[in-house]
Amino acid sequence: MLPKALQQAIDALGLLPGVGPRTAERYAYYLFRSDEKLCETISDALKNLHRGVKSCPKTFALIDASEEISPFYSDPTRDKTTVLVVEAPLDIYAIEQTKSFSGTYHILGGAVSPIDGITPDELHIKELVARVAEDGVKEIIIATNPSVEGESTALLLQKILGEKYPSLKITRLARGLPLGVDLSYADQITLSAALAGRTEL
Repeated sequence: MLPKALQQAIDALGLLPGVGPRTAERYAYYLFRSDEKLCETISDALKNLHRGVKSCPKTFALIDASEEISPFYSDPTRDKTTVLVVEAPLDIYAIEQTKSFSGTYHILGGAVSPIDGITPDELHIKELVARVAEDGVKEIIIATNPSVEGESTALLLQKILGEKYPSLKITRLARGLPLGVDLSYADQITLSAALAGRTEL
């Protein structure tokens, strides 16, 4: 039997996604052997996580608790008439690293997935529809993940926005085969997208 405190640490770490029992044991034992200050640093960071972070009421991006609205929206150099729609808050930073997008963002909060019990009503779709009118949006760029759920969500957005705003430009991020990947290793969705988006040489 392990000491109670060590077992509690293992059980807590095992709650994290992707962390199995053996990995949880290694993490807990590593923390035990480390300087106590490391545990305190991690503990303090976790305690402040929910108190120090909140969701932007306009874009649903993650912001500091002291902020009223996301800098991605309040920045006057950002083009509010172009909105890039993603599933999760951290997806924004992948786009930002390209330094090639100057519009604003809208986080849906997931993708439609009947199996997981996620319905359209649970996503921030109504807020997106409202933003089109409020900000005079001219283009919506749908950047949901290239999965069955992501594709279904993209089609739903296209239908809802297209019916409400017929003149709105709705685009989808280009998809295809990444460099260095053999055809035999590509999944069906990627191959289908590459065929549909083929270009003339």
